Amino acid sequence: MTPSTFQPIAPRPAPPTPSGWRHWLLTHLWQDPGTRVTTVALVALLLWIGVPLWDWAVWSAHWQANADLCHAGQADGSSGACWGVITEKFRIIVLGRYPFDAQWRPVLATALLLGLLVVSCIRFFWRPSLVLLWVAVLTVFVALMGGGWWRLTPVETDLWGGLPLTLLLSSVSIVVAFPLALLLALGRRSHLPAIRSLCAVYVELVRGVPLISVLFMASFLFPLFMPQGTNIDKLLRVLAGISLFAAAYMAEVIRGGLQAIPQGQLEGAATLGLSYWQTQRLIVLPQALAMVVPGLMNNFIAIFKDTSLVTIVSLYELTGAMGLALNSDADWRPYKIEAYLFIALIYFVFCFAMSRYSQWVEQQVNRGRQR
Repeated sequence: MTPSTFQPIAPRPAPPTPSGWRHWLLTHLWQDPGTRVTTVALVALLLWIGVPLWDWAVWSAHWQANADLCHAGQADGSSGACWGVITEKFRIIVLGRYPFDAQWRPVLATALLLGLLVVSCIRFFWRPSLVLLWVAVLTVFVALMGGGWWRLTPVETDLWGGLPLTLLLSSVSIVVAFPLALLLALGRRSHLPAIRSLCAVYVELVRGVPLISVLFMASFLFPLFMPQGTNIDKLLRVLAGISLFAAAYMAEVIRGGLQAIPQGQLEGAATLGLSYWQTQRLIVLPQALAMVVPGLMNNFIAIFKDTSLVTIVSLYELTGAMGLALNSDADWRPYKIEAYLFIALIYFVFCFAMSRYSQWVEQQVNRGRQR
């Protein structure tokens, strides 16, 4: 009997990994009978709602800024949306009551602020000099909007409105609230009873009242406690109120991240001889903030949308400027739905951009834990 020799099997290529849009559709929308029934029902519902909506918004819509044409179409029932209201009232909705002949100033100020926000989102610019850039851009923003220098006509803050005011309120409130929230979160984790109790009282007290109450107090009650003859601008009071309110909510999100850090890391830092602030700066805060990126971005988005509440204290941001533009004109007043949809689109663009950016940041800071 002759001994047999081992003959290895030739290597075979790995089976192909299915991919592409057809594989995604079959996997997510047509995988089993239940999924197929649900897909068919949703498609039917989408067609039932989408076809009339498309006809109203596009096919039968009026795009010219002609109120008589829109009224005539509504009278005979053949008219769809009247998007001419956006064309007619665009400048008032976006820029508010700012003087017409000086509206280039809020346009330029808004462009600078948007550019600053974009630069702040790029990792290459995350340096200490970015703080100086924020100070410079905000100074130029206020100088352009307020005027009173270099032959620029002074404009009171009561006339600021629209998109520039929304961006100013949201961005400045976030920038001011974030470091305050860090201190509050660290204070609630402090071993000193006085600091811990003071921070806890502040957070629970502010979180126990709605933002509308804070805005009313900042606008109407706070001036009553000031010395006679002292007048702080209403916009500054509103900014302070929103910042203090946002800091309380943000502090609880950060505190959740601080509690997730294992105690062994703190003990190891103490063994190495690191001070309290060195431990927080080098070990605790980088990990804690990375864990709570989604929660922080939820707060940022909430702040951006909550700026619409300042209308109750006579500061007309996007939604307030829209109401101001239509309520004063009886010809265009019936077309508030189209104007609200335009405002909703602006809010969606900014909120969606912040959401996608937070996902990118979350991927960057969590690379060390990915396998």
